[in-house]
Amino acid sequence: MNLIVAVDNNWGIGYKGDLLARVSMDLKNFRKVTSGKTVVYGSNTLATFPGGKVLPNRTNIVLNWDPDYAPEGAIVVHSLDELFEELKKYDDEEVFVIGGASVYNQLLPYCKNAYITKFLHSFESDAKIPNLDELPEWKVKWQDEPISVEDADFKIQFMIYEKV
Repeated sequence: MNLIVAVDNNWGIGYKGDLLARVSMDLKNFRKVTSGKTVVYGSNTLATFPGGKVLPNRTNIVLNWDPDYAPEGAIVVHSLDELFEELKKYDDEEVFVIGGASVYNQLLPYCKNAYITKFLHSFESDAKIPNLDELPEWKVKWQDEPISVEDADFKIQFMIYEKV
């Protein structure tokens, strides 16, 4: 299993239920990496998608504890045990955890790779994930050069971490 997320300098990922910033290059990269794959996320993340609809061209698995929760087009699991049972049907390399903070934090120990977009900037945030640079089991496997963001005063950097 993998995760994909955009973080700021403090490993913040969101503020007031939304992304820290909407950066076209990051969104295009997210689409490219996850298209045709299986994505795992929580119901709060689904609520932030356009129209509250699942992501197209992906198998969408939503983690929600409510047995009556049934968004159209999603596979709903109600516990981590149920999630892991469902994930046996998919190639582990093709599964991406996509949010939010609670789901990232619960599933990080099970991930092998982390596709990180670093916003080289500090935003106000109220949702964070652990700083992989400070965790000895995570190492940078690949990183791109920082890229200037059009219409913004910061750069971004695409990185892949792997659990060693």
